[in-house]
Amino acid sequence: MLYPWQRETERQLMAKWRLIAAVVFCLLFGAAAQARDDTSRIAVMSAFDAELALLLKAVGDPQQVEIAGIDFTTGTIDGRPVVLFLSGISMVNAAMATQVALDHFTVNSIVFSGIAGGVDPALEIGDVVIPERWGQYLENVLARETPEGWQLPQGMTRKFANFGMIFPQTVRIAGQGAATEERFWFEADPAMLAVARQVSGQVTLEKCATAGRCLGRQPRLTVGGNGVSGQSFVDNAAFRAYVFATFQARVLDMESAAVAQVARANGTPFIVFRSLSDLAGGGPGENEIGTFFQFAANNSATVVKAFLAAWVPPKP
Repeated sequence: MLYPWQRETERQLMAKWRLIAAVVFCLLFGAAAQARDDTSRIAVMSAFDAELALLLKAVGDPQQVEIAGIDFTTGTIDGRPVVLFLSGISMVNAAMATQVALDHFTVNSIVFSGIAGGVDPALEIGDVVIPERWGQYLENVLARETPEGWQLPQGMTRKFANFGMIFPQTVRIAGQGAATEERFWFEADPAMLAVARQVSGQVTLEKCATAGRCLGRQPRLTVGGNGVSGQSFVDNAAFRAYVFATFQARVLDMESAAVAQVARANGTPFIVFRSLSDLAGGGPGENEIGTFFQFAANNSATVVKAFLAAWVPPKP
């Protein structure tokens, strides 16, 4: 027989044990849900939905998981284990999403597919460019205007030609003492570039965005040269000309150099495929991205699919 005060104690104990069991369950199964994926995968990423759409359709046995608000899709493309996800638009989003992927998946290499603004006058809308290196061209000092001209703060130097008050700078990579490094260019993986060159002649790019909206020539695929990234959407002919002259850039976008820096910090090979959706202000009229973004995104994805079929990732 239990007295009322004993029954109350028993109820309290049972409640405590139920609470402890619930906490243990959450810790065990919550941790399992977020546990690192040990399958060696190629990370395939884009900035926004339209860029990833064609690649998602190619995924076999797709499985989805959400981590840090990002939807990741695992599966295979041409027998290669992959994880596909969106970085979001712009540099901070791209850096964050790349690091989340590297922290939770066993990523053997990174492939970025998307659109870009064309800077090189030799390129046209629909062309696909696979640059050898990427720089953050909007890492800069906004200089003081004086009667003698633009004046940089003490200790800061002119690294590149300026555009008015904009003086581009190198990126200081976190570290201590000798580990601190300043650099501008982040190199794409040479082995991945070599495979991209191998498949470049095997891909036929689309010429028409929609019925009645076809280009005047067949789009081309180019491997090599420079790409630059920054936080601004560029639709200015004068700035476009400056970027080409200063950095010999072929394309500019808002994510790739951030991905490149994170990939380098983690020792992960990367490559970026970009198709021209517009000419960054170099066209004769209104910016063309509204007409050609899906068309350009699909051209980039078409090349990426051919690349994935040929790329043999390094073993982790």
